[in-house]
Amino acid sequence: MTPRERVEEHLCDQVALSRRSKITPEREQEFYDAVLDQLRECGYEAVTMEGVAARTRCSKSTLYRQWKTKPQFVAAALRANRCVRFAGIDTGSLAGDLRAAARAAATWAGRDTMIVQALSHAVLQDEDLQQALREALVEPEVEAVDGFVRRAVERGEIAPGHPAAEFVTVQLFGVLRARPLVEGKDADERYLERFVEAVLLPVLGLSEGPGRPEAGEPSAATDGETLAASSAEETPAT
Repeated sequence: MTPRERVEEHLCDQVALSRRSKITPEREQEFYDAVLDQLRECGYEAVTMEGVAARTRCSKSTLYRQWKTKPQFVAAALRANRCVRFAGIDTGSLAGDLRAAARAAATWAGRDTMIVQALSHAVLQDEDLQQALREALVEPEVEAVDGFVRRAVERGEIAPGHPAAEFVTVQLFGVLRARPLVEGKDADERYLERFVEAVLLPVLGLSEGPGRPEAGEPSAATDGETLAASSAEETPAT
């Protein structure tokens, strides 16, 4: 880039910044909410500047002045709505943290999954859009779940380098995204709680697993062995 081109680019940036300052943060958030609502309702391909302008009652030129392209607009909306849903979860145990995360995830899984599905093809073609999606919907929760595991290691609940630890985040996010595709249903609170109890906790060695007795309760096998032993003792020798 020549010195003249750099000056021109700088002047364009200053003009854009000046124009951008005329939009209040509240109005900007309205635009972001509108584009994300369109994503959920219609999919990425159907999102248009015209549609967002009509929904927010502004001119199309206003949107183009702020965001030159649709991918830039969507990426900005994603980043502006970055939210750590698992923030503040610290129950004192890994099992408790995962159960709390399952309950929290159930409240937003449907809306987030719709956005992920809407962008599934577009993010393969636009690196910035892909990064924005990760920053908004993936990285905050990955960091939180990694924190659950790290604290569990520090407390001695699981061993450092536990072979299943690195897959906890993938499994939790996988079931959130996969159930709508496989079964046509969102991963609701009950479903996620059962997943934690039946899959995550057993593989981490933190529970007996589904259908097994709680501590202090005899198992069916134990009962059968006891009856067999009693019968053997009562049977007279021949």
